[in-house]
Amino acid sequence: MEKKSDSSELFKMLTAKGILKQEVYANTYNTFSKFKTVIKEIVKEYQESDIRPKKPIPFEYKNRGEFEVELKFAGDLLIFMMHTNVFEFPREHEVSKMPYIREDKERSYCGIINIYNFLGDSFKYKRVNDAGYLIGRIFINKDMHYFIEGKREIGFLYQNFGSAIMDAGTARKIIQSSIKYTLNFDKTGKRLGFKFQADQDEEDKFEDTLL
Repeated sequence: MEKKSDSSELFKMLTAKGILKQEVYANTYNTFSKFKTVIKEIVKEYQESDIRPKKPIPFEYKNRGEFEVELKFAGDLLIFMMHTNVFEFPREHEVSKMPYIREDKERSYCGIINIYNFLGDSFKYKRVNDAGYLIGRIFINKDMHYFIEGKREIGFLYQNFGSAIMDAGTARKIIQSSIKYTLNFDKTGKRLGFKFQADQDEEDKFEDTLL
């Protein structure tokens, strides 16, 4: 009987953790779907706008699969990519020290949407050694709360995690901020040799948990 009782507790834990991860994954997936929809809306707005240069400047949406979407404009590419895993912030991370997380440890489990910037010609001419940049990461938890790690215009303080809700309006602000950052980024300073190392070190701080 004791062994059966131990197994029951184990199965309860397994079920609870599985349901939590599924919920976080679903929120992240729904958020990514919002991003796809909003990007298409912004592209349509551009195409229908009165701002029409003599020489056409591309502003185009491309669906690259279930977990990846591309936005091409003014010689640049933004690629929004949803990570298919769920991560937990470690105890030593500043996010884990927030009252919002301490009240409910399950809030520390998050899905991630990465935002990458590439030169458009890198893809057009298949220059595989050209550099790409991770310019932002969006974290979404079971409450549909989010925060962003990002460059300049994109970044938000994680202290807002307890109150910031992800919706279509928020997705639009993030996309527009990503475009502005990219347009202001000195393209002549982009180094060759795409390296994930610095960003991977950050990602390794999370507990990688498969659904």
